[in-house]
Amino acid sequence: MKPGSSHSSLIWKIALPVVIGLAVVLWLFNNEFNVEAISEIRFTPYVWLCIGLALLAVAGRDGGMAWRFRILTNRDLRWSRAVNVTMLCEFTSAITPSSVGGSALSMFFLNREGINMGRATTLTMTTLFLDELFFVVSTPLIFLFVPYDDLFGFGGKNITEGIKIAFWIVYALILAWTLILFFGIIAKPKGIKWLLVKIFSWKPLRRWHENIVELTDNMVETARSIRSNDLTWWIKAFAATSLSWISRYLVVNALFLGFVPEASQTIVFGRQFVVWALLMFSPTPGGSGVSEWLFKEYYSDMITGGGIVMIIALLWRLLTYYIYLAIGICLIPSFIRHKKKPIISHND
Repeated sequence: MKPGSSHSSLIWKIALPVVIGLAVVLWLFNNEFNVEAISEIRFTPYVWLCIGLALLAVAGRDGGMAWRFRILTNRDLRWSRAVNVTMLCEFTSAITPSSVGGSALSMFFLNREGINMGRATTLTMTTLFLDELFFVVSTPLIFLFVPYDDLFGFGGKNITEGIKIAFWIVYALILAWTLILFFGIIAKPKGIKWLLVKIFSWKPLRRWHENIVELTDNMVETARSIRSNDLTWWIKAFAATSLSWISRYLVVNALFLGFVPEASQTIVFGRQFVVWALLMFSPTPGGSGVSEWLFKEYYSDMITGGGIVMIIALLWRLLTYYIYLAIGICLIPSFIRHKKKPIISHND
């Protein structure tokens, strides 16, 4: 592909989700706009403080991911390089459908930072497992502390019923994928490889056979590479994963604290858990359009005035989505231009 063509393709990938997201926001604003509600909003020092807390949560999200890369590479990546990989992952998540995500492409970014491709693939498989494990383990805890009706038993019956069904379908899929990854990279890698290859040798599934062979080969290699790591290594990696995901949810908590201080912070947090779960399978780049609509429908019962909920939604997207588009635009030229960097000892 010619450089000009590649550049144009990148511009379209950046512009498309922005256009989709802003179009949905404008459409929702048009339907929900309330002059009186908007005029009541005051950006007081307290509100700005809460926006600052939201930015702190964003830093916790990215810091957790960078810390995880440091742990997984046994500190072979310096902090600056780990942050660079994190930002590139977030950027690719913003311009690809959520089901693809930036984490799946982290092997290429790690390779450019000097990690050989085999090891980078191993680390990517491990990050996928840790992300899914956090979701599977956290779900029972969320329902332990947040009443079921506060998550799915409010507002329009069709909306909440649809969200509930979609959530449990997503949970079932992620639970199955987590079990495959657990047995594939920790417990029984060769057994899982044999089973999956056998299943995808069946004629209706044969079109994915080569991809499954490659996936299971990576699983076996990952298992071989990580078996030397002790329990402390796993605890640290899971702690970093938890920090990143919890911080991701707390962005909205901070915004609600500023604009709707009377709202239950526990319910706000629990609903964020559901929102991000559903966005994992969004067909649009970075969840554009879907996230704005879902946020408005899912949180509107906690806020008086549609205009306010849309302002919170817009700030949420600015801090958790558009900011990564801007950072990525700055980083990609350097990523393309620079050659692979040599790894420096983890003692640096």
